[in-house]
Amino acid sequence: MLTTFLMGFSCGLPLLLTISVLQAWMKAENIDLSVIGMMSLVGIPYTIKFLWAPFLDRMTLPFLGRRRGWLLAAQICLMLSISSLGLTDPRNHPGLLAFVAFLVTFFSASQDIVVDAYRREALSDAELGLGSSLYVNGYRIGMLLASGGGLILSDHIPFSSVYLIMAACMIPGVLTTLLSVEPENPFGIPQTLTEAVLEPLREYFSRQDAWWILAFILCYKIGDNMANAMSMPFYLDVGFSRTEIGAVVKLFGFWATVAGGLMGGIWMIRIGIGKSLWLFGVLQAISTAGFILLSVLGANVVALSAVIAFENFTSGMSTSAFAAFMASITHKRFTATQYALLTSLMGIPRVVASAPTGFLAKTMGWNWFFASCALAAIPGLLLLMRFSGWDVFSVQPERH
Repeated sequence: MLTTFLMGFSCGLPLLLTISVLQAWMKAENIDLSVIGMMSLVGIPYTIKFLWAPFLDRMTLPFLGRRRGWLLAAQICLMLSISSLGLTDPRNHPGLLAFVAFLVTFFSASQDIVVDAYRREALSDAELGLGSSLYVNGYRIGMLLASGGGLILSDHIPFSSVYLIMAACMIPGVLTTLLSVEPENPFGIPQTLTEAVLEPLREYFSRQDAWWILAFILCYKIGDNMANAMSMPFYLDVGFSRTEIGAVVKLFGFWATVAGGLMGGIWMIRIGIGKSLWLFGVLQAISTAGFILLSVLGANVVALSAVIAFENFTSGMSTSAFAAFMASITHKRFTATQYALLTSLMGIPRVVASAPTGFLAKTMGWNWFFASCALAAIPGLLLLMRFSGWDVFSVQPERH
């Protein structure tokens, strides 16, 4: 369980270093909002990681075993690329900045693939629930350290030093990899790369309603992702300091997200995954519209705290239900590749739909922008209504 928690920490740490912290750095360098929005495209590896997931399933490095070998390689490359990102010049060399940030997301996505497979293979079915919960909490602590801690540090030291410190924070993950035990592999290793690629896809797409499920995964959190893509420039434009943002949005917001995740788990036990997705999706859209109120009130820390508390709480609930849904439709025999496929699709709105958000915010203004983000939740909810007659929320354990 401790291994699972620490691996979650290592996976969560790099994510916001190429989103929130990088946005704040570029904003401090007075880089245009349009360029900041387009920088979200460096996160594309998170959306296509299923392409090389079968390779990591099939091949084994000559040290530490199949899972830990790839994990150590990804973590070392992550430390080097995060350090290099801090040495770039956003103003004079934005292309180099984007390339190094792309490397960070590529190695981070690779680490995610291996950790997801490790967690599924190392934990028994009885341990998987608690292990997944600890992984998610470790992931959030890693995100908290990178974004909240990074932003607060950036008010006192250069961003280049912040990235060097964050690279050093990957050391606990490296030590965890070295000291952990290689999981057993009762299902065997794919005999060919073709088998590793095609069989998981064949199994998934042989199911009824497979395409509708993918469409739902693409649309469910699109509005929330669009709003988050421009949240950092919005906070700074309203007049909040980076320390206020780090303390309220990241530190205080972290606990609201944890509370929302726990509450979401309780509600799912009572009303099921399907109804939870509907309820939490509506609340998520309402919370996104709350940023309009913050735009009107200005740099009011109390208002910021209230908006963030509600937004993060509802986001924690919806994310909890969303993760449970994806886990429920993953076949145990093909967990690594299928889960990589589903989480890749989940990441597409965060990257592709977020790319034009800078243009939208610049053209529409903050109020209309956040209103459009709230309305963007409607397609996902309409797709969820189509699911009402389908059996995708009650997958039988013996099937997967």
